[in-house]
Amino acid sequence: MEYPEAFELVFQASAVADDVVVVRRTAAAGAGGYPVYEDETGIVRAEISDRGEVRMLASGGHQEIGVPLLVRPLKPS
Repeated sequence: MEYPEAFELVFQASAVADDVVVVRRTAAAGAGGYPVYEDETGIVRAEISDRGEVRMLASGGHQEIGVPLLVRPLKPS
């Protein structure tokens, strides 16, 4: 199965604007067997299935993990 290299995760930040985080595929797989993606800081981590289902993964203790409103695969540039 071929998975996208990157996704945009859209989180609701406020009533005015949303936060968009770009995550890139890592070599790791999550508990469901799907690729783990993370942002450039390594703080935002998610397992994303071939159907676009997202499971957010904690990258540290006491982290409050939000669920994205939208997940968009990024096309290679």
